[in-house]
Formats: sequence, C-alpha cells, structure tokens
Amino acid sequence: MKKLINAPESVLADALAGIAAAHPDLAVDKEARIITRAGAAASGKVALVSGGGSGHEPLHGGFVGHGMLSAACPGEVFTSPVPDQMLAAARAVDRGAGVVFIVKNYTGDVMNFEMAADLAADDGISVATVLVDDDVAVKDSTWTAGRRGTGATVLVEKIAGALAEAGGDLAAVAELGTRVNKASRSFAVALTACTTPASGKPGFDLGEDEMEVGVGIHGEPGRSREKLRPAAEIVGIALDAILADHDLTAGDEVIVLANGLGGTPLIELYVVFAEVAAILAAQGIRIARSLVGNYVTSLDMAGVSLTVCKADEQMLALWDAPVNTPALRWGV
Repeated sequence: MKKLINAPESVLADALAGIAAAHPDLAVDKEARIITRAGAAASGKVALVSGGGSGHEPLHGGFVGHGMLSAACPGEVFTSPVPDQMLAAARAVDRGAGVVFIVKNYTGDVMNFEMAADLAADDGISVATVLVDDDVAVKDSTWTAGRRGTGATVLVEKIAGALAEAGGDLAAVAELGTRVNKASRSFAVALTACTTPASGKPGFDLGEDEMEVGVGIHGEPGRSREKLRPAAEIVGIALDAILADHDLTAGDEVIVLANGLGGTPLIELYVVFAEVAAILAAQGIRIARSLVGNYVTSLDMAGVSLTVCKADEQMLALWDAPVNTPALRWGV
C-alpha cells in the first residue's frame, strides 16, 4: 500500500487538520469531528446537516458553505459517524427554524441519524430527514436494506441547500430534497477496487481485464463481474439500467452527474460524458445542467457513477443559485 498518510489510525484527524488549514471559511472542530461554516448563520434559517464515513471526499465536508450544507459529520473511513457528532452538529447550526438531516441509505448512517434526531428533539430542535436511495444497481446490498445512497446526494444537498438559503421553511426544504431524490437514478461501474488505510490491500480482487458492474461506493458487489469493455458500452450498460427504472420521455430535461470514483482521470470522465450526451440526445432527453468530476468518491477506486435527475423549473433555478463551498462554487 502506498498512500500519503502518517498512520492509518490518524488519517481522519490529520485530514481534518488539513481542511481547517486550507479553508478558513470553515470551522473545523477536530474533537467533536464536525465541520460547519465559520460565523453564525442568520436567525430563522433552516440548517442542512449531512455526513457519513470518510473516504468519499469531497462528500460531505467539501459541500459545507453558502448554498449547500450548514454542517458535515465525518466518520472514520467507510464508517458511519456517531449520533453524538450529529447532535453536536445540529446544536451548532440550528437557528430556530429546524435542521434537515440528509442521510445516505446505509444501515449505520440511517440508525445513527435516527438516534440523533430523537436526541435533538429532546433539545427542542425540529428535525426533518431526507433519505437518499438513488442507486438502481441492486435492491438490497451488503450494508443496506433497500437501495444505496450515492451520487444524488450532491444534487439533494445543492438544490435543497439553495432553497434553505432563500428562506424556505423546514417542511419545504425537506420535501424538495425528497423530491430531488425521487427524481434521480444512479449506477456505477468500477475498474479497480479501493484500498482502505486500515486494511492495506484492495477490498476485492478484480482482474486486469475485468470490471464490477453496479458497484457500491464502499466497494460492495454489484450486479455482475464482466470483461472490460469500451467506454461507449459501459455507458450503455449504466444508462440502460437508469432509464429502465426512470419515467423519462422525449422532451424531458435532466441534470446529469458524471462522477469519478477517486482514481479516474478527468479526460476519461469527459469521454464518458460524450457517450451519455449522445445516448440521451437520441432519445430526445435534454441535458439542461451537468457536472463532471470527482464528487462522491471511493478512495482510490477507478471507475464512474452516472446520476440522472429529471429536473423541473424549480430544481433548475435552485441548481443555478449561488454556491460557495470548497468543492462547488459558482454565482458568487
């Protein structure tokens, strides 16, 4: 294993120190392990809190800032944060209008956020939860009951975050986040496994001429293991799965995320996006907005996930709204 780390057991603490040094517009509590915006939010503004195991950067800490999250709770690598972290984050960012928890559908995350919501209620904090379960690859997986939460998390955080920034109330922000999730479908293909610092070896064996089709963001098995194919065929497999589960028709507008899994060069993601654009255009589906890059990663895994969200006018307007975070920035 070759990694730029000091020791496996200190990776998260060392990374949080780096985030604090690199982004003075964030407040990083290394003891509580929460990341918030520096400075107090306006009274009466709904707060958004998300989190999950580390190793998926920039998710979630990279999306804390104006127009997106109010706070993020990083767990150890591929390990859910604990309820105390989530409660501390809710307490830190609640300004009287309530807190929306954005939770990827993994058993540990769901359980711990539910416990945190109960604890927050005891503190008098109103909490609404948006569950993200956009992955169409498998119905149930190693760590989930139901579909996994993957790339749509970024879209939920951006669009719901923009509504919160504009003064939307707790119910409206949560309802919109749920609607974005329901409008989104994702599918991923891995070309290599990832290596966690603690294990020191790849999470699964994958031959030089093989790919894992429908992989999860922790390296969970997908639908099948197949021989490596050209990008056009890989995109075809992913979009066939997405479109078979979606209600898209000619004339619809979509937001498309072509997301690298951590070890994929940007040039390859653009090759992928060209294929996505050609397939959707042939079906009369218009890509209204797009995002290409590494946003929901799996450490050093090579591969790509595609997310397609059927977008309405409100979603597109809020997608375009100003955002200023370490990983997303436009309009400011």
